Amino acid sequence: MLNFHHLHYFWTVAREGSIARATKVLGVAQPTISGQIRELERAIGEKLFERRGRNLVLTGTGHVVARYAEEIFSLGRELLESVHGHPTGGPLRFTVGVSDSLPKLTTWRILQPALALRQPCRMVLRIDKTERLLSELAVHALDLVIADQPVPPVLRVRAFNHLLGECGVTIFGQPAEAQKLRRGFPGSLQGAPFVLQTENTALRRSLDQWFDAHGIRPAIVAEVEDVALLQVLGQHGMGLFAAPSVVEDEIRQQYGVHVVGRLDAVRERFYAITVERKLKHPAAVAIQEAARGKLFSD
Repeated sequence: MLNFHHLHYFWTVAREGSIARATKVLGVAQPTISGQIRELERAIGEKLFERRGRNLVLTGTGHVVARYAEEIFSLGRELLESVHGHPTGGPLRFTVGVSDSLPKLTTWRILQPALALRQPCRMVLRIDKTERLLSELAVHALDLVIADQPVPPVLRVRAFNHLLGECGVTIFGQPAEAQKLRRGFPGSLQGAPFVLQTENTALRRSLDQWFDAHGIRPAIVAEVEDVALLQVLGQHGMGLFAAPSVVEDEIRQQYGVHVVGRLDAVRERFYAITVERKLKHPAAVAIQEAARGKLFSD
């Protein structure tokens, strides 16, 4: 059995940043705290802290244990408040990983329903490569991952893909360029300057397949990993760019670009990925219901 007394001493040191500061919070001597942490490390079989100069820093295992401890003692406080008839009063915590290949405007539209819940929601967003986010999801450091593709088969992560919806793709450009290329679209894209996503993204792969199928060779002037930067480059005339049609109006208004045309055959899909077969977190349920019932319903 895990000794939660030892875990509480560890958690306090992790929060305070040193044993010296933890002694003031816990009201016990340093040797006592050190001994409790050693007992916890023996029970887990891993080192939880390492010394760097005069400072103690968490090891990789220490970070995992600290995240679990935070949840455990937070739930403990809520349990006591609930038993004594007091509402917790705190916001619902919702930790989301967002794939860095997702357009930010689309991400906002997907996440927005979670902030409209009756119960206040404190959302924590982490943007990273999908593979790294799925690793965090596997150890319950995240409640949900939003991505534009399901879990790759090569990753040995037990997770479930929940399709939120899909939409076509719109090609945007500066007003004068868009007006010129709108005539004869999509054949007019032959040789047109493009700012494209990098080849490791689902949208880029779909665009490449469509270009090949239609015998169109755009002039690729840049490949950009950051979608927000890609759209800024397109805004300033570096080339045309593609984005999900579901946020077409927002992109036109925010970047001052015009629509060249729409590629309905190129589909952009969005997934909510969890360790649960069925979504349970109220914020995740709200996201799924809004996405399927409104955002992607057309």
